[in-house]
Amino acid sequence: MASNRILLINEEIQKELSALLRTVKDPRVQDVMISITRVETTPDLRYTKVYVSFLPEDKTADAMAGLKSAAGYLRRELGRNLRLRYSPEIVWSADDSIVYGAKMLKLINSLEVSHDDDTEQN
Repeated sequence: MASNRILLINEEIQKELSALLRTVKDPRVQDVMISITRVETTPDLRYTKVYVSFLPEDKTADAMAGLKSAAGYLRRELGRNLRLRYSPEIVWSADDSIVYGAKMLKLINSLEVSHDDDTEQN
């Protein structure tokens, strides 16, 4: 299990990257809504894996290419803002949990529930 310090660093990295993503000038990144869902950093602070979700989901491949292209800039700015000894190398990973959750919610809402069963039991 991750230490308390690593959990705090993960939260700070997530906050900083969320703010820094707005400054990226790559149109592949600007044209997509990007949500950072989770951050995992290694104990030696050399690597951080950032899970991101995209809307609309059909632009995921282009947006990932844009993020990988901007990784050097984001790493430099992250190191400058967090003042860590090592600026972690960013590894991007697509996360489809938001899209999956929306799909499940749509399926649940499409179910027809009979209200007669609820009144008969009472």
